[in-house]
Amino acid sequence: MSKEQNTTGSIQPPNKDLEILKQNFPSCFDKNGAFDFEKFKTQLSKNEINFSKESYGMDWLGKSYARLLATDETHTLLKEDEPFNQKGNNATSENLLIKGDNLEVLKHLSNAYYEKIKMIYIDPPYNTGSDGFVYADDRKFTVEELQELAGVNEERAKRILDFTQSKSNSHSAWLTFMYPRLYIAKQLLKDDGVIFISIDDNEVSQLKLLMDEVFGEENFISNLVWLNKEGGGSSDSKHFRVKREFILCYGKSKDLLEIEGTEITNVERYKSKDEYVTQRGNYYLQKLGMGSIQYSESLDYGITAPDGTIIFPKDNNSGKKACWRWSRKKFEWGLKNGFIEIKKDSKSIWTVYTKQYLKSDNEGNKIHRTQRPYSIINDFSSTQASKYLDKIGFDNYFSYSKPHNLIQYLIERIPTSNEMILDFFAGSGTTGDAVMQLNAEDAGNRKFILAQLPELIDQKSNKTAYDFVKDKLNIEPPTIFEITKERLIRASKKIQEDNKDKDLSNQDLGFKVFETIPIWGDYNFESEELEKQTSLFDESKLTKEDIKALLVTWKIYDGVPLTETIQETNLNGYTAHYSNEKLYLMDKGFTTKNLKTLLEKIDSDKSFNPTTIIAFGYHFESKSLREISENIKSYANKKSIDIDFITRY
Repeated sequence: MSKEQNTTGSIQPPNKDLEILKQNFPSCFDKNGAFDFEKFKTQLSKNEINFSKESYGMDWLGKSYARLLATDETHTLLKEDEPFNQKGNNATSENLLIKGDNLEVLKHLSNAYYEKIKMIYIDPPYNTGSDGFVYADDRKFTVEELQELAGVNEERAKRILDFTQSKSNSHSAWLTFMYPRLYIAKQLLKDDGVIFISIDDNEVSQLKLLMDEVFGEENFISNLVWLNKEGGGSSDSKHFRVKREFILCYGKSKDLLEIEGTEITNVERYKSKDEYVTQRGNYYLQKLGMGSIQYSESLDYGITAPDGTIIFPKDNNSGKKACWRWSRKKFEWGLKNGFIEIKKDSKSIWTVYTKQYLKSDNEGNKIHRTQRPYSIINDFSSTQASKYLDKIGFDNYFSYSKPHNLIQYLIERIPTSNEMILDFFAGSGTTGDAVMQLNAEDAGNRKFILAQLPELIDQKSNKTAYDFVKDKLNIEPPTIFEITKERLIRASKKIQEDNKDKDLSNQDLGFKVFETIPIWGDYNFESEELEKQTSLFDESKLTKEDIKALLVTWKIYDGVPLTETIQETNLNGYTAHYSNEKLYLMDKGFTTKNLKTLLEKIDSDKSFNPTTIIAFGYHFESKSLREISENIKSYANKKSIDIDFITRY
């Protein structure tokens, strides 16, 4: 059994929102796939949706352009650093470091890692005016193209194009830069995932509104305050000494998000007092009656004291009516199982207490009690980050690096022992360092994905880092990416040196490197224009490395993780590539004998079950493609696999 042959000509991130609309409102799409919004409105009850144009929202010059960038097709391929990836720990590693524009990287990740990421941490440019941020965009749209694609008028299209080419650092420029990245990042998060974003005063207001729009105001968790400087802080303002930054926290779906507590700080109040201590650990007493919680009649009942006195919850001094914290049923359970103590207080008044155990919750389960984290973080400083970088030989190579233990602290707030963590503004690689260190401490199996732009290091403003990359790493031109990569290498070595007494054999202390490269000139045309493509694009100029890059790009586009190996499959002298039930025919020279071997292998090899066969159309004659398609379609394989044959150009 086989599906019809089809063709694809571009690599584009999926629009999951559009797919949901197609599933639920198929009648609102015409035969060409265009969405009819007016028809959509008529299908919704006026009581359910208010289509009034007057509403609260956020707008800026470039917003329509930013939305276009979020769904625009990729302009790059992904290339693997094979020599590096085959070394030592890297060969089996599932960690990733990707060099390139993070918007392109996110688009490449959007299929294979869709809803696979548990936590995102990013430290984007703060747009302080002195941090070097300017909006830069190499996409070239005409006024007419932008009018059609973004749905704006001619005057606005002209203003947007002028703005995107002006190297602006305005609020609008920053928002246009951030929107498409956050839009795709949300798609990568699991439903119970979380994103943390470091920011300061310059853009925190704009970022909060932007996150409300992309993630939903209802999914806001907290605006954490990080006290980032030791001592009195520096004079960042002529009016106040500023010694804090912010970390905005949002969930993909707030109701599903879990935040892990921190260690109990007032442990001294937990004392040993009764026979349950050996089972449950130390405890302290907390009054069961509260006058400060919302009153409920069902929680206002009488409790019998040892002398027969009936005890009711005591109202507070302001006259607010009190009730118990537990229902009568839970109270009876607590009394029976030693979680309740009734005794006279210092004023000889009968009082009901619950026992708050250090190593048990109220249900008697053996867990270690924690406390809800504060929204102010004051245990880590930028000075600590600098001292740590000095220890691994990065003295003055990277300014404003976040402390790795701050990132560890954030990771520990989320259940992530076997999860994936993404940072697409990797900087010096702090997030990857933190993941490896935390895994070494608690034997976790977290994985990281980092993306970093190969931004040139300014020789004048950062001569130390420039000389380090140029003279010690022997890499030109010196870029921040090389600092990121070297930091991860050194961090891995330090972890191994510091944990010689531990068995780290199961720890992932390596990483694989990929980079984005421009799509070849004249390559990116729509598949419907095959004749035009053939005349413009000369496939004979492609090298073996070019084909490998195309294979990597198609692989991740088809949902295969970058770290998953593609097997070379010998089809009677023709080398195909197989992974995750997908078979790629990339090279020239595929003949009828190779097709025969392919069909026989499908029948005979239990581990070979391709449900999709993808051919690089430029390396096949049209009659050969028809032969493959027709034979795959008509061949009744013994496994009854439904095989889809796709030609890509």
